[in-house]
Amino acid sequence: MKIYDFNGKKNICGKRIKEARKRAGLTQDNLAARLQLEGVILERDSVSRIEIGTRFVADYELLAICKILNVSPAYLLGLE
Repeated sequence: MKIYDFNGKKNICGKRIKEARKRAGLTQDNLAARLQLEGVILERDSVSRIEIGTRFVADYELLAICKILNVSPAYLLGLE
């Protein structure tokens, strides 16, 4: 049996992504557009689903989000 969620969520970084995005003054549309410039094709609704925890986050997506929001992976994963 595969486990697809952790404590009812499909990721543990969504809340911190939302916080960092707002701190950076970006909308979900802005973040999606910047991700696309980095070669990560996500739409605004995917960003929304990541932030509320209903979408998985691939490692390459996490790294691109970190670069755009100027935060570390450890921060987004709640390790710092």
